[in-house]
Amino acid sequence: MIKGLALLAFSFLLGQWMGELLGSWLGINANVGGVGFAMIILLLSKEWLIKQDLLNSEMEFGIHFWGKLYIPVVIAMAASLNVKSAISAGTLAILAGIVPVLISLMVFPFLIKNFDKSTHG
Repeated sequence: MIKGLALLAFSFLLGQWMGELLGSWLGINANVGGVGFAMIILLLSKEWLIKQDLLNSEMEFGIHFWGKLYIPVVIAMAASLNVKSAISAGTLAILAGIVPVLISLMVFPFLIKNFDKSTHG
């Protein structure tokens, strides 16, 4: 269970760093998409561990357990901050929120299709 928490923490910290980096590149003094990056990193890490046959049941339980408790709270907090930032910062902040969502909507079907093929056939 502790390894699952470690993976979740690693994903969160790396995602937050990437969100801060993206915010600075866009000229916004805020985290842009850090929680989303963290979730993508966690999902990809979990899938990689499954493909390498390194994910045992305790680690998977830890990821699910802490993810169910922690991630919804973080997403709710980040969502309220993002809305406040978007309203106060204007068009660029709103665009910075819409573009990653649209990119994710295009990329996730591709990822799901590829992971589905690699795990089932």
